Order: sequence, then C-alpha cells, then structure tokens
Amino acid sequence: MVTQLINTWTREPLEESGMTAEHTWIWREMISAIDEQDLSGQKVLDFGCNQGGFLRLLYDQRPFASGVGVDLAQKAVDIAEARKDGRPIDYRATSDLAELGEIFDLAFSHEVIYLIEDLARHAEQIASVLKPGSNYYAVTCCHKDSPLWASWRPRIQAFSNINVPDHGVADIAGAFRAHGFDVAVSRFLASALVPLEGPNDYFQSDVERLDCYANWKLMFRMRRL
Repeated sequence: MVTQLINTWTREPLEESGMTAEHTWIWREMISAIDEQDLSGQKVLDFGCNQGGFLRLLYDQRPFASGVGVDLAQKAVDIAEARKDGRPIDYRATSDLAELGEIFDLAFSHEVIYLIEDLARHAEQIASVLKPGSNYYAVTCCHKDSPLWASWRPRIQAFSNINVPDHGVADIAGAFRAHGFDVAVSRFLASALVPLEGPNDYFQSDVERLDCYANWKLMFRMRRL
C-alpha cells in the first residue's frame, strides 16, 4: 500500500460517491457471514473505510463498543466523520496502523486488499493491532484468479489515484500465513440474491455478474494465532 495520504481514491468523483449505495447489499451479506454474533463488547477496525458506510451499517445491525475506520483518502475520511451521527466510531486518515495506538477484537476490509502493494507489510500491521484468536475478514473479487480481472485491472487503473497490483489468492493467503494467521476463504456470495442491473463497464451481462459473485467474490478469514 502507498504510504502517503491522498485526497481521493479515484479521478471520478461520482464513482467514489456511489460506492456506499453500490456496496450496501454486499456489506449486509458480509455481516451475516461472519462467525461473530454479539459485538457488544468489541472494538472493531475497518481498514480502507472510504466514506465510512460499512461501520455505520455494522453498528446499526450489531452494535459494538467502539469502531475505528482508517483510510488514505482525506476527503473520504472527512465525509465519514460527518456522517457518523453519534455512533461510537472514529474515522482517521492514516497509512500506519501503529499510529492508532489501539488493539482490536475484529477487523474488516472490503475491496481494499487488492490495492495493497505490500501484502507482507499489511499482514504484519494487522497482526500488530489484532488480539490473538481474533479474525480479520477481507473481501474482494479483484484478484488475478478471476477470469474478469484481466479486463478489470486496466479499467480500475485508469481512474485510480494509486497503482493497482496484480495479486492472486495464493499471494494473499501466503502473506498472512507467514505472519501468524490461519487463513480460510469462502465464495461467500454463492447463494446471495444479486441485484441485476444490466451491462456496464465491468459486466457484459447479468449472467456474467451472477457468475462473478457466485464464484469469484471471496471472503478471506484471517485468524491471528
């Protein structure tokens, strides 16, 4: 991951501002898929929180003691702070989890891990802030094992303000195993109801969209040993 802060993630403001609405149904599926049920005493981290929607939804569905969302994009963090509406969440612009000075019971990222250049550093940082026995859930369909990635990667790079690496499942799993995690993965949207929106820049058809979400949208569960 780049170490400097950035203003926004993308060169296309409408795409960035639309991510909350686009991802909410997936976030609901993420919440229903995790092992943890009662979060009332837990401190939660969202790595790459963007405009903060995931932690807000998580708190509304399964209230937690406190949450921290971190992101490189300062404008996104400012929006997240403005929208937290009294929830016990702190959004911060940082590239270094050590700056938080906190230890967490649970961590998440959604469509962030594929943008992290140095997976080993990311795994090391997550290990440093996560309690032993706790889980980090990282969800992505952007990986080189997906047949769509060859066309997606240049599309994403065209509007991204950072470089887009070329990671596969083995790269992600290997980095975390090397830093003391037990790694498991599921095709977690295989049975989900998928909104059908017709062709767009990423999917040539709704059938292609269904195939992607059923087979290539993956939830990694990294459990710190």
